Amino acid sequence: MSEYLTADELLAGSNLTYDMIVPPEIINPGQADSDSPGLKLKLKPLSMNAVQRILKASRDDDGLMSALMVKESVIEPVLNYDDVMKLNSGLIRYILAEVQRVSGLKTSEDELTEAVQEPMAKACFILAREFGWSPQQVSDLTLGQVLMYIEMIRQNKSEVQAVC
Repeated sequence: MSEYLTADELLAGSNLTYDMIVPPEIINPGQADSDSPGLKLKLKPLSMNAVQRILKASRDDDGLMSALMVKESVIEPVLNYDDVMKLNSGLIRYILAEVQRVSGLKTSEDELTEAVQEPMAKACFILAREFGWSPQQVSDLTLGQVLMYIEMIRQNKSEVQAVC
């Protein structure tokens, strides 16, 4: 039987960073040097708190949501909102796909909006109750982490009911 993870181990994922290589043909479509290996970016996963802020700020504007997700996740080089808005749309889409992957958000933006609204408040409550975490600790989790921990709780309760 495996041991339970500690709160520190669970929260550690939100501190990870990821290097991504952007191929030259994505940066400069039609002008890429095929011998170039591409350029690197450093990303951090989006926390649940960041996703909630982005959803609130962008409302029903999918373009704004994508730009804010990229701005929040790219940590090297540092980009402000105006910088992100000047990037070509193919580059934004390429970076956004990786942001979603490292954040555990492999869904469409509409599904993300729907999934995060009311259920997220309930998820925060459940995680705080089950693990004894503060609201700040829960808000620092990525959405992918929240979903994983909720599933772990659900599976654990199913196992306990099966034994009883």
